[in-house]
Amino acid sequence: MVWERIRSPNFFSSFCCCFRSKPRAHSSPSSSEALLLLQREVDDVVVTRPGWKAMPYILGNEAIEKMATFGLTTNLMVYLVREYHMDQVFAANLLALWTCAYCLFTVLGASLADTYLGKFRTILFASFASLLGMVTITVTAFVPLLRPPPCDLPQHCISNTKTQLWILIMGLSWLGIGGAGIRPCSLPFGIDQFDSSTVEGRLAIHSFLNWYYTSATLVVLINLVFVVYIQDSVSWALGFGIPTLLMMLCAIPLFLVGSNIYVRVKPEGSMFLSFAQVLVAAYKKRHLKLLNDERVQGVLFDASLDGNAVVSKLPLSTQSSFLKKAALVVDNELKEDGFSANVWRLCTMQQVEDVICVLKTLPIWASGGIFLIPFVEEGTFMVSQALKMDRHIGTKFQMPAGSIKIISLSIVIIWLPLYDCVIQPALKKITKYEDGIPTLKRIGMGYVFSILCMLVAGLVEQQRRALATLHGESLNGVAPMSVFWLFPQLMLLGLSEVFGALGHIEFYNREFPEKMKSIGNSLIYLCMAGATYLSSLVVTFVHSVTGKYGQSNWLDNDINAGRLDFFYFLIAGLGVLNFVYFVFCACGYTHKASVKAVEIVPDV
Repeated sequence: MVWERIRSPNFFSSFCCCFRSKPRAHSSPSSSEALLLLQREVDDVVVTRPGWKAMPYILGNEAIEKMATFGLTTNLMVYLVREYHMDQVFAANLLALWTCAYCLFTVLGASLADTYLGKFRTILFASFASLLGMVTITVTAFVPLLRPPPCDLPQHCISNTKTQLWILIMGLSWLGIGGAGIRPCSLPFGIDQFDSSTVEGRLAIHSFLNWYYTSATLVVLINLVFVVYIQDSVSWALGFGIPTLLMMLCAIPLFLVGSNIYVRVKPEGSMFLSFAQVLVAAYKKRHLKLLNDERVQGVLFDASLDGNAVVSKLPLSTQSSFLKKAALVVDNELKEDGFSANVWRLCTMQQVEDVICVLKTLPIWASGGIFLIPFVEEGTFMVSQALKMDRHIGTKFQMPAGSIKIISLSIVIIWLPLYDCVIQPALKKITKYEDGIPTLKRIGMGYVFSILCMLVAGLVEQQRRALATLHGESLNGVAPMSVFWLFPQLMLLGLSEVFGALGHIEFYNREFPEKMKSIGNSLIYLCMAGATYLSSLVVTFVHSVTGKYGQSNWLDNDINAGRLDFFYFLIAGLGVLNFVYFVFCACGYTHKASVKAVEIVPDV
């Protein structure tokens, strides 16, 4: 992969300029003929990063694709229960299994992008896979034979056949395959359009992340308000058909229109194989000793194995001396042309630094599962709370219980542009940091908001349950308490998403090696899958342990008889332990140094 020194635009620029990088002396392999050949390959090469010029196509494609995908999946639970006459538990398990599989498959999609296909082709192929899934699910809504017949009586419904179920699962599978390719690649592909080696480029990337997340959240909000209404009140076929047409006629064509503008970072082969080589080589040289970095650099192999004349190189770190042994040159491990004689015994320092970059982020990543548990509960137990509260707004309108998520989404939509345009520039002058607040501190703030969300939710539930117990019989178990009392916890959840979830995404995109951006971006989906499994584990544990010896079950089907407030306090307690663990990991974390573009030139 050839990297040039380029300058990208800042947030308000509508153009971008480039300049040719100047060669500088660097220690080279012994073969001058190979170096001269490499030098001729990069003579007069200038690459321009389009920056914000490419964003209308990337953000537009991403927004429309999310509108199409979420338009089909947001209300899918209701579709399965009403139209396929599925048992509620079976439908919930089916969607949970699909969601977790889709989150796990994002790693596979990211690996294919970074290893073989590249981000552009992965997004393109995945878009067609998503479209195929959307068409399949939409056809099930249009063709009555692909669904069970309507119920004769409320108690007499014919369940779906195996053929109908498998056609539905096939549509969900194609939709999951498409999402697994688009989700981890779209954001890194946008970041590739900026130059992260300049201050202006890094600020532009930070703004892009905010606007990317804002547009995605706005799309989810539109789906909750309009698309779900069409599906519930007008027609499932129309409600599914509109997102499918948007994907077919807008998202894919818009992405292709900008194909001549994009900078496409070429894949460099299997990173997992490179990682394995470093680990094996380090193990084989485990008995060797390294001196301090100043004395050992002369015997560390640090050359390009792929023949690139210009390579993106990370500065030597002071961590993981054991892994650095993989690059320690001993005996006759170098060939005459300066390359390694056995890649399983001698690796480059760049390979070692890539492994170090990935391994040191894993403890931070591991804290994301517990942090995201409240987001899982937002769609379950918080909705149960809303069902047992007064949801009237005025005398005629009653808010749907599932629409309470609009509050947390609104906080994201309002806060991110405000932070990007107003708060961040002010904080930058005070803290002297490019982003206003360092990434790890923002993640920690998100964790604190998550804990506060669960504490407030528990206190509100205590009051709601007390009122429901006192007045519930006359109101069918509904507490005479406005649903607006849920807004504080939802606002805290929105702030937790702004600081914590977005902080995780930015952290992975900054700390992972350049050629592993897609894999790094897929880690947030692994966190979400982990949060889903952890939530199910905690719910199962609480449901089985509580309710014994005449005590009420915390998660009783009747929310007024249960103790949901205790469950919220338990999640908050887990959040506190997770926050302590995160602080411990963050205090010892060393950020990746700025990437340097280094050119190899022949000896004179």
